[in-house]
Amino acid sequence: MLVVCKGNKSNYISYFCTQNFFNMNYGFVKVAAATPVVKVADCKSNALQIENLMAIAEGKGVQITIFPELSITGYTCGDLFAQQLLLEDAEVALMQILSNTRQLNITAILGMPLYINSVLINAAVVINRGRILGIAPKTYLPNYKEFYEQRWFTSSVNISEENIRLCGQCCPLGTNLLFESSDVTFGVEICEDLWSVIPPSCTLALQGAEIIFNMSADNEGIGKNGYVHSLVSQQSARCLSGYVFSSAGFGESTTDVVFASNAMIYENGSLLAASKRFSLKEQLTISEIDVERLRMERRLNMTFSANKGNIHAKTPIRIPFESKQRDIELTRTFPTLPFVPTGHELDERCEEIFSIQVAGLIQRYMHTKVKTLVIGISGGLDSTLALLVCVKAMDKLELSRKNILGITMPGFGTTDRTYNNALQLMKGLGISMREISIKEACIQHFKDIGHDINVHDVTYENSQARERTQILMDIANQTNGLVVGTGDLSELALGWATYNGDHMSMYSVNASIPKTLVQYLVKWVAGHEVEETSKNLLHDIVDTPISPELVPANENGEIEQKTEDLVGPYELHDFFMFYFLRYGYRPTKIYYLAIRSFRGKYNEETIKKWLYTFFRRFFSQQFKRSCLPDGPKVGSITLSPRGDWRMPSDASAAGWLDEIESIP
Repeated sequence: MLVVCKGNKSNYISYFCTQNFFNMNYGFVKVAAATPVVKVADCKSNALQIENLMAIAEGKGVQITIFPELSITGYTCGDLFAQQLLLEDAEVALMQILSNTRQLNITAILGMPLYINSVLINAAVVINRGRILGIAPKTYLPNYKEFYEQRWFTSSVNISEENIRLCGQCCPLGTNLLFESSDVTFGVEICEDLWSVIPPSCTLALQGAEIIFNMSADNEGIGKNGYVHSLVSQQSARCLSGYVFSSAGFGESTTDVVFASNAMIYENGSLLAASKRFSLKEQLTISEIDVERLRMERRLNMTFSANKGNIHAKTPIRIPFESKQRDIELTRTFPTLPFVPTGHELDERCEEIFSIQVAGLIQRYMHTKVKTLVIGISGGLDSTLALLVCVKAMDKLELSRKNILGITMPGFGTTDRTYNNALQLMKGLGISMREISIKEACIQHFKDIGHDINVHDVTYENSQARERTQILMDIANQTNGLVVGTGDLSELALGWATYNGDHMSMYSVNASIPKTLVQYLVKWVAGHEVEETSKNLLHDIVDTPISPELVPANENGEIEQKTEDLVGPYELHDFFMFYFLRYGYRPTKIYYLAIRSFRGKYNEETIKKWLYTFFRRFFSQQFKRSCLPDGPKVGSITLSPRGDWRMPSDASAAGWLDEIESIP
């Protein structure tokens, strides 16, 4: 929708953001997979069940809901499908549903048999506010093992009609129907269509369908549920779409097979919600599909767009329908640590990431034919993880750990805790050790450039960082070595690195790992990859406040300069970074999700403050990322100028910052 506004830009932005935050859905579409209790061949009873679930779904804010295959009659009618009475009852039931739900602000997809010019089709009927929007016939009719649909039904391939009359309405008919509202475009396929080599949903997605709805009558068998989940997950990922699947349940005949009310909602391969299987009651499986995210994925994925040229299908028929804008209450959750998996996946993910880091370093070590790996050890989190990667690399190469040269470089802000941890860590891991204080060199440098050592400004801090980097580079030259970088993804996003200081190395093993994940990786290595003597030490390093230690400690000898006090909590910044870089969300949407996710921990003012800081720093510090050293990509996000992120160093942040400032 094009909005023409008069007045200054700031007033418009303020108005837009206020409306956006309070009244818009941020790209979410609330969907449901309904699984009613059916009575086989009792269309009137089934219609009442459908009406009831539609009303409940509409009351919960659902915009589109789908019912199982042949839900008006029941799937297991057998040869009763040939009975004229059943077919007439089904149409009467549909008329009843249309009449009784015309006041509901919801779109529903119902299953029923339809008689067309001497043949019967298995159809999905899409309705909205008393109107039949369109009818999608089933294409692939299973006729093997327990299935024998070709006994009654005809495939869409053999149907030439493009319009039919149903319930007194002229209705478009075809597998090429796309249903469009201001929020979303969706398409429909039926059960076995998904099992085909090239499902119809592939074509529908390429033609613009952002959500695919599948009505099914999928019977149960050992291991089959997992297989169906795998199919739906892969199809939603392949089509970069949402996928809503609703299968028949209790009430269907169990003469030979059992149906378990299997319903699921996926978004680009990820499960959002699933029904309780083998329930004896009707169910609504509800979630919100992020259509805005799917659109961004499709814009970036050139493979998806390249396939559009391979479409050899009917021109899609686009059917508009009304979907009134409403506030959506999210039922899905967004984890506060989006980079960190939970449960059993955490161990698997940490092992995989650590292995990628090690493999990358081994390749660079062997290619450059160096002898030593040179690394600065501060006793902090990032250098600890980088050192552990070096140790594992030497172990895999069956080379001595003495080939690793760890250098601790105490300065004006080094505390006893980090200093001792650095020494104990290097000693415990059995690497070569050196200690080189940077104090005298920095004092001389301050004299050379005329800087007052008592002025603890950016010159004071950055001089120390660059001195450390110079030491590492020169010793690498002395020892035929490779300087291993320690900086992480979160620091790169915020520009929290000294240009040509800790910003620079010869290979940066942590470059695509966010700070929140670094902590879990070090914990994982402590539990799986090191000797018992190093475990407690690694846990203490994880618990140490994050700091560059570039200003003197306090009177108690404790860390005075805490990074998160200066730039904000890393868990917030990693949250902002994930949804900005991975999904392309605008600031107001990130703010909205952060409020929900961090409720009770950070108030709205705090979240807004650090969100502004994130975007201000992210745009202003691109020049540092434009000349990063090499490093392995381990996840879905990297800021390497040769990888996922290419951005001009002088791009303006004004649009993003203006939107944040206008958040009420």
